[in-house]
Amino acid sequence: MVFLEFEKPLEKLYEQLNKLQEVGKDGEIDTSDKQKEIEEKIKNKTKDIFANLNGWQKVQLSRHPNRPYSMFYLENMCKQFVELHGDRKFKDDKAIVGGIGKINDESIVFIGHQKGINTKMRQYRNFGMANPEGYRKALRLMKMAERFNYPVVCLIDTPGAYPGLEAEERGQAEAIARNLFEMAQLKVPILCYIIGEGASGGALGIGLGDRVFMLENTWYSVISPESCSSILWRSWDHKEEAAEALKLTADHMKDFGLIDDIVKEPIGGAHINPMKMAKTLKAHIKKQLEDFSGKTPKQLIDHRLKKYAKMGDFHILKKAELVSK
Repeated sequence: MVFLEFEKPLEKLYEQLNKLQEVGKDGEIDTSDKQKEIEEKIKNKTKDIFANLNGWQKVQLSRHPNRPYSMFYLENMCKQFVELHGDRKFKDDKAIVGGIGKINDESIVFIGHQKGINTKMRQYRNFGMANPEGYRKALRLMKMAERFNYPVVCLIDTPGAYPGLEAEERGQAEAIARNLFEMAQLKVPILCYIIGEGASGGALGIGLGDRVFMLENTWYSVISPESCSSILWRSWDHKEEAAEALKLTADHMKDFGLIDDIVKEPIGGAHINPMKMAKTLKAHIKKQLEDFSGKTPKQLIDHRLKKYAKMGDFHILKKAELVSK
């Protein structure tokens, strides 16, 4: 198991448990009672640690190397999943995966970021940072979903859109802006789930939906804590402070009205019990899609536009106020 810095007290308990299990297996000593005692301590300590996580700790959890990614969910939620490739313009971006899957005999178009499960695969997937062709592939699949009247589910987990020169040359900003424009008026339901990192336009490029949800230990912000720290303090040393100032956790996003709800994770994070997390997410998707049954395209679009129009606070100055200023 991989333990984060704030989980170090758990590491010692797990070491004790493993030693007891080895003694019980190799010898004739019955250690079952002691094992139960340690397991109870682990359970209580986990609850204590995860009851009061700060912003930076949740950022760390969202990046945990054992955290399940989009393909894990698709393979374990769907009866069958057929991946579709390419944007029909340039190439197939490996940082965004998409295709058609079935949940309880209902066909759904799934689109998600994929980071890769080891060093080689992370390089292959470009660490989940999509190029313009990734967002254009996503849009192609959304338009296909509209044609066949399939709902769209987006799984978001990216440190941001790829910032390379070639991405800018191929129209990174235009590709993301086009997705926002088209998603706002797509004639089928769109559900968006932030399953890990939700950074900047890279997340927003497939993040405009009828309903937007965040898993419990994820973050959503215009910038990462490290980048914010490097801009404001010229150093990454203030990333913890930046994480708190950005108010990027699921709780903050719900308070601001930027997401609709939070999907609970197993205690300790989604990586502790990925299969349980997949079952929870599957049930959540199924329930949400039931709510859209019978909605007309016009109702969907009108509700979507109103949802985003009311976000944020603003004040319209009167003529007298303009003159006084």
